[in-house]
Amino acid sequence: MGKIHLMDEPLSNKIAAGEVVERPTSVVKELVENAVDAGSTMVEVLLKEAGLTTIQVVDNGNGMDADDALLSFSRHATSKIANEHDLFRIRTLGFRGEALASIASVSKVTLQTSDGETGTFVQMEGGRLVEHRAGSLRKGTDITIDQLFFNTPARLKYMKTLQTELGHSIDLMNRFALSYPQISFKLSHEGKTILHTSGSGEIQRVLADIYGVSIAKKMVPFDGQSHDYRVTGFASLPEITRANKNYISLFVNGRWVKHYAIANTVHKAYHTFLPLERQPIVVLNIEGDPYLTDVNVHPAKQQIRLSKEKELMELIHDTIRRAIRSAVRAPVIEKPKPKKQAPTRQLDLWKTSTMVQEQAEPVAEPFRKTTNEPLDLNEPSRRPEPETPEPDVGRRKRWTEEQAMEPENVGIPEEEPSEQFPELEVVGQIHGTYIVAQSHDGFYLIDQHAAQERIKYEYFREKVGEADPGERQSLLLPLTFHYSRDEALRLKESLSVLADSGVFLEEFGDASFIVREHPTWFPKGFEQEIVEDLIEQVLNDKKADVKKLREEAAIMMSCKRSIKANHYLQKHEMERLLADLKKAEQPFTCPHGRPVIIHFTTYDVEKMFKRVM
Repeated sequence: MGKIHLMDEPLSNKIAAGEVVERPTSVVKELVENAVDAGSTMVEVLLKEAGLTTIQVVDNGNGMDADDALLSFSRHATSKIANEHDLFRIRTLGFRGEALASIASVSKVTLQTSDGETGTFVQMEGGRLVEHRAGSLRKGTDITIDQLFFNTPARLKYMKTLQTELGHSIDLMNRFALSYPQISFKLSHEGKTILHTSGSGEIQRVLADIYGVSIAKKMVPFDGQSHDYRVTGFASLPEITRANKNYISLFVNGRWVKHYAIANTVHKAYHTFLPLERQPIVVLNIEGDPYLTDVNVHPAKQQIRLSKEKELMELIHDTIRRAIRSAVRAPVIEKPKPKKQAPTRQLDLWKTSTMVQEQAEPVAEPFRKTTNEPLDLNEPSRRPEPETPEPDVGRRKRWTEEQAMEPENVGIPEEEPSEQFPELEVVGQIHGTYIVAQSHDGFYLIDQHAAQERIKYEYFREKVGEADPGERQSLLLPLTFHYSRDEALRLKESLSVLADSGVFLEEFGDASFIVREHPTWFPKGFEQEIVEDLIEQVLNDKKADVKKLREEAAIMMSCKRSIKANHYLQKHEMERLLADLKKAEQPFTCPHGRPVIIHFTTYDVEKMFKRVM
C-alpha cells in the first residue's frame, strides 16, 4: 500500500493558516484589505485582548450576496482574478483566496453581510459551517473573529505580550490610514479609541492624527515622475528623526510593502542631512503599471519584486533629496515649556526646532572675500589683526603666515550665496565654540566646527569627483602599508577604485603596498590616516563602490582639518567663515547630518523674558 495520501480540507486549511495567520495583526490585515477592496469609505476595527479574544471589522463596502458569503470561506475562492493574465496585473490588496478559509480554520467566525438587496448570516467554527441564514440588510460587512487559535493552542505560546500584539495592530492601521487617506479608519481596544481618521483625503491630516500636529507641519511634500513610475508623498525635515527605519512607510499601488532597497534609497536621499544612526519619517507612494510589480511572492503579500528597479531608485532618491534641499532652513528654537531647570539649559535644540518661516533681510555688510580660498580657521588669517584686544589671549591659538598658504586650506570655490541663508551680523563667540550672530528676526548660534566641515566637505567632494585628480605631490619617504594575504588580494582588485579617489597604491611585495604621491589637496599631516581609512572602507565593503568611496573620502578630509571646539576667533575670521558658509550648496547641516546653525526668534526670546505674554 502506498504511503502518500491526500490531506483532508480542515488539516490543509490549518497548515495554510500557519502561513497567513501568524498573529492577531495578520487577521486584521486580511479583513481590512477585504474591506478596502470592497470600496468602503469607513472601516472600523474593534479589538479585545489585543485581538486574541475578539477581532471585529465593520465596513460600509459593497458586501456579498448569500452564495458569495458562503463560498468566500472555501480555499482559493476569489473574485479578484479569473486567469493567469490577471495574476500579473493585480490591482487589489487581496487576490489569493486563502484568507477567510485560513482564519476560519483556527477561530470562531461570525459574518453578517449585505449587498443592499439580500442580507446573509454565516457562522463558522474551526473551519466547519455552524449556521447559514438570512441576515441584516445593512449594506456592507460585519465580521467577528472570536477565540483565535482556540483549536491550535500551541500557536498561542508564540504570542508576545498583549501590549506588543496591540502595538503591531496599531502600526498596521497607521499604514492603512496613510495609504488610503480617503477612507475613515477607526481602531478601538477594549472600548477605547486609539486611532480615528476623518477620511478627508488629506495625508497631512492623517500624519497629524498619527504623529501629532507639530510633526505634520514639518513634513515636506514631494512629487516625481519617470516614464514608468510616479512617486509622491511626504518626507520629514532633517530635524525630525527616529532611531529606526520603521517610520519609512512604503506603498506600491496602495499596498504597504517592506522593501530593503527602497528604504535604503530613502535614507540615502538624506545623506549629510541626518545625524549618524538616525532615520527620517517618510510616506512614499509608488504608482506604476501593475505589470511591473510581482506581489505574488509571499502569502502575507508584504514582499514584492519590481521591474526597472534601478530607474525607480534613482527617481526616489532624486525626488526626495530635491524636496528636502529646497525646504531645509535653520531650525528655530520654540518657546521652552516650563521645566524644573532654567530655560537657559534647553540644550536639545535640534529636537525642539521648527522651520524658519520667512527670509531674513540684510542688516549689515558682510566681510567680502578677495580670493577664491575660504578661510581655514585652523590656520592664521592673512588680514591684519583688529585693534580691539583679544579675549582670553592665553587660550587663543597662534598661526603662521606660511601655514595659511598651504593648498589644503582652500575650501569651496566662488558660488552664488544660498537664497535660504539669512544675512547675519557677527556679535561674538561662546566658549570658543559657537558663533553668535544677529538678524532682523532674532539671533543665531553657529557651530564653527560643523560650519567649516560643511564648507570643506563641498570643496573635497568636488575634488575627489574629478576624473583627473589634478596636481600631485611626491613624498620624500613613501607611505608603506602591510595587510594579510587575503586582504591584499582584495586590494589588488580595487586599485583602480582607490586611484579614482586619489589613493595611488603600488604593489610592494606579496602583501604590502606603498604610496609615493597624493593629490596636493590632501589635508597636510593626515595623508597616512586618510589612506588607511579609505583602504579599510574598501576591505569592509563586499563590493567596492567608487561613488561611495569618494563620498567617504570627502567627509573624512573635511573633518580632519576643520576647526575644533575651544578655538577662539577674531571677529573678521567669524565673518569670513559665515561668508563662506553662505556660499555652500547646503549650509544648514554638516556632512554627518548635525545642525550647523540654530535660530532663536525675537518673539520667543521676548516670551522667555516675559516681555510679551
